[in-house]
Amino acid sequence: MPEGDTVFQAAARLHAALAGNILTESDFRVPRYATTDLTGDTVEEVVARGKHILVRLPQRTFHSHLMMDGQWHVYERGTRWRKPGFKARVVIGTEQVQAVGFDLGIVEVLPREDEAEAVGHLGPDLLGPDWDSALAADNLAREPNRPIGLALLDQRIMAGVGNVYRSELCFLRGVDPATSVREAGDPTAWAELAHRVLYANRNRTARVTTGDPRHGRRLWVYGRRGKPCLRCARPVESGSLAGPSDLERVIYRCRACQR
Repeated sequence: MPEGDTVFQAAARLHAALAGNILTESDFRVPRYATTDLTGDTVEEVVARGKHILVRLPQRTFHSHLMMDGQWHVYERGTRWRKPGFKARVVIGTEQVQAVGFDLGIVEVLPREDEAEAVGHLGPDLLGPDWDSALAADNLAREPNRPIGLALLDQRIMAGVGNVYRSELCFLRGVDPATSVREAGDPTAWAELAHRVLYANRNRTARVTTGDPRHGRRLWVYGRRGKPCLRCARPVESGSLAGPSDLERVIYRCRACQR
């Protein structure tokens, strides 16, 4: 599932292309909204909220979530799409551009005043103007017996961490992902580190947590099963946690560096 920085970048691209312009094209290719027409509305802004994207119009909000495979592409009029048309779930556009949402996991149109129904459950947004490390730390501490590796993925605690950052944060803190929140150390330190790492990557095309942008050296443990740890050279392991989805079960760690 895309991380918060990926969604932040997608929202920024959409905002740059659409904000302040009148929609001249509106094509919802999902049954529930097949007759919905946004043409004539002016896009006021496009914002990311955790892993959600909100296209705000004068009276309505178009809400989407990328889930596992979703992507937003922006094309100049007349440009050939880079993905097949049957994967497009939404097409909105102006006289100059088309914004195409491929394989979106969630598509819905809400009255502006009902946005909370879509995103009100989320904790502080790690890349948003409402970021609050103290609130995120309090949220994290509420379930002290929960494994830290599962708590970090809970968007109700703080919004934006995915499996990549979960693995990297645990490495940076020197903590095994299976360790309970109670034993994992200061919740504020976890929240502040998550914010620093995502903020540093908010505009990068290649995610870096090691400080080394070279290929193969950008991440400490994520995706490095069987490869030497970049700190101690012991092979990185992958394992599992008892989470509600396969995504939450997959973890990466260095046994020597994360005790």
